[in-house]
Amino acid sequence: MSEQKKEKILIVDDVEANRMVLKDIISQMGYQPLLAENGVQALKIVERFFPQLIISDIAMPQMDGLELCERLKRDPRTRDIPILFLSAYADASDVVKGFEIGGVDYIVKPFLPEVVKARISLHLKLYETQQELSKSNRMLQTSVKEQLKMLEQEKKNVLYALVRVARENDAFGSEHLERMCYNCHVLSEALQLTPEYGSKISDDYVEVLALAAPLCDLGNVGIPKEVLQKVDPLEEQDLDLIRRHTIIGGNIIDDVQKTGEYNEFLKMSYDIARFHHEYYDGSGYPEGRKGDEIPLAAQIVSVVSAFCAITEKRVYRDAFSREEAIEMINKQSGIKFNPRICEVLAMIYRQLH
Repeated sequence: MSEQKKEKILIVDDVEANRMVLKDIISQMGYQPLLAENGVQALKIVERFFPQLIISDIAMPQMDGLELCERLKRDPRTRDIPILFLSAYADASDVVKGFEIGGVDYIVKPFLPEVVKARISLHLKLYETQQELSKSNRMLQTSVKEQLKMLEQEKKNVLYALVRVARENDAFGSEHLERMCYNCHVLSEALQLTPEYGSKISDDYVEVLALAAPLCDLGNVGIPKEVLQKVDPLEEQDLDLIRRHTIIGGNIIDDVQKTGEYNEFLKMSYDIARFHHEYYDGSGYPEGRKGDEIPLAAQIVSVVSAFCAITEKRVYRDAFSREEAIEMINKQSGIKFNPRICEVLAMIYRQLH
């Protein structure tokens, strides 16, 4: 085996068998495993060894995984350490709570070594990218426009790493995300030419929106795929769980924002993830905002997301034509969607993918 890598991964679980299995997997990957039986032990180990990743069970004596996560996220020295929760499917509500307080992912028990390895590799890479982004933000003393240019690649790395996590649960493929980026770019450019939005949408705004749009459903990482991919009619409890993806996604991005200085990309990503299901008449979620209370970026993504979804094939229906999609969206003008944005969409829909 090659020389052991420097990354340290802390395993927190009161069940010895789980600790030993995870220890073997982490050692095989070339990383250094650290072991704790509960949150109290874990805090002492974090203070001494500062791991780059934590895998924690939720239900444990003395201090459970949720309290451990909350305490680490309150401390500026440890709040950036990614925390993965171990959970059974029956513990979905605990998983959602874990995402709300700062957890980045979860591993279902009984776990498969291939899944554990994939999750570890992804989040170590994401953690490294976030640290590089935070370091770059601290060093830069230039304008927002110059920051965007210099950090474009770093932002793309963070964006697509997060999206890959979300795509494991939802039913959308890479083509859907590519269409979202392209169509948001085209629609925002068209809105830029209107008197209503010409002063609000700059060239930088158009570029940032195209990068941030795929983060709209980032919160699906906290929703069981059995619910997201359900073919039968959704029950009310399923709908309540799905609606929480806006809160989960917003919280994840807000946590990323705290790792560095302000930048427009993360601010817009937050607005999109949290508010893209707010409806123009105030009947949407999670806050019931209406009209211009809804961030413009979220309004644009809401319309584009509907267009892309309607014109794509699903397991329970065929794709609708672009003309049919425009007709369906126009019926929701003033209800779900901003009427002016719907008008502009209808004018340029032939340019969309």
